[in-house]
Amino acid sequence: MTNLKTRVAAFASRLTPTVDLCAPCRSEPARDSNRSSTTAIGTLLLCLISTATLAAEPELRVSASLQPAESVMVGSLVELQLDVVTDTWFTDAPTLPDLKLPGALVMPPDGHAVHLNQTIDGKSFSGLRYSYLIAPNLAQGFDIPALTVRATPGQATTAISAQSQPLHFSATQPPGFASGEPVLVAQALRLTQKTINSATPLKVGDSITRELTLQADGALGMSLPTPTLGEINGLSRYPKAPQVGNLTDSRGGFTGGQRIDSVTYRIDQQGHYSLPAIEVKWWDASNQKARTVSVPAITFEAAANAAYKPVFSIAEDLKKLGQNNRLHLPAHGFAFGALLLGIVALGWFIRPLVRRVYLKWQARRLARHAAWLESADYAWRQIPAQIEGQPAQLSALYLWTRRSRRGLKLTGLGPRLQTFLRACYGREPSKDQALRRIKESLSTLHSQAERNRESVAAALHPLNPVHEKDFP
Repeated sequence: MTNLKTRVAAFASRLTPTVDLCAPCRSEPARDSNRSSTTAIGTLLLCLISTATLAAEPELRVSASLQPAESVMVGSLVELQLDVVTDTWFTDAPTLPDLKLPGALVMPPDGHAVHLNQTIDGKSFSGLRYSYLIAPNLAQGFDIPALTVRATPGQATTAISAQSQPLHFSATQPPGFASGEPVLVAQALRLTQKTINSATPLKVGDSITRELTLQADGALGMSLPTPTLGEINGLSRYPKAPQVGNLTDSRGGFTGGQRIDSVTYRIDQQGHYSLPAIEVKWWDASNQKARTVSVPAITFEAAANAAYKPVFSIAEDLKKLGQNNRLHLPAHGFAFGALLLGIVALGWFIRPLVRRVYLKWQARRLARHAAWLESADYAWRQIPAQIEGQPAQLSALYLWTRRSRRGLKLTGLGPRLQTFLRACYGREPSKDQALRRIKESLSTLHSQAERNRESVAAALHPLNPVHEKDFP
């Protein structure tokens, strides 16, 4: 960039006309010619500077390749190499896309990359090579789409992107493996086991743990098969979650996969036991043939243990799970249950109706009670208590006469009541004696008042006369 600017400046200095000290003595046409030459030189300089600026914009290139590109087998490992290069430098790590292929396991780049220096079209490029590891599980063709990478090279104003070309490969089933059978392809395979006894010698209630470790060179850990660790009569099986991962070298590079499976067996009965041998079938990519690797069976004896008592009865659980010990419900019990369920359902549905009936009954009961409190009979029952009170009162008597439609003409209730009123309000009042007499004749006063409807002379004129029409 600096060399280009220096060359432009030197070229401009050659084209610039020499200043003539005798210019004022020249004619006007000569001056116009000098101005035109200067304008043309300026335009040429602008074009050269613009060309230099466009040449300075950095480039980003992305290319992809498969290793191997042919003769791919199911279960083998295919490396997708993604080269990301630029003609300047990277200010930050490029952003890589996700890759998903139906029917295959894909492990994205783990952050490790290989530095590259390339010459493309006579121009120097540098960058990084990333690797996707692909393990096909099905015998079919796989299409890898164009992958878009974003990066910010040096001297770039914003992030730029570039795409790789799409790729295709096909996977075939290795010889010796049936269609659909899981296939493990590796450069080498190692299977080991170890056992851990909770006690020596083993007795009922003790446990034995079997641990299997499978390591495969050139295969992903998540593609390793699961060993068969089945049930054994007399032992309770407690498997643990497998430990699956990848193996790396001293520089962090991928070398293979590893899977560790562990299961613990608790001894429930005394006797002789044998944990079966484990065998794994795999394809040797180095020798191009099917091979197997195995570990031997494990046998042991378990003695009786009189002091051992299980937390729950195994025999009882097995009895409950047996086919010959099913729960039988008698016919009358089933009918009773159905009837009870019907009653509950009926009660649930008629609950609103029952509530409405109850509310109406309660309203009628309250109305009857209120009518009783407003009746003449209720007022009559209050009379004896008021007469015996200290001081004696006659408000209940007045209330009774009003409610029985007799107004305030108490004199119309018979001679005994007239005698009582004269005793209370006459010229010589003898109230106590009058109260005693009216109390003695109270039981017959009501019936006499009903029979006697004739008017009698008032013993004492009221201060505020009231007409019968004023009362209902």
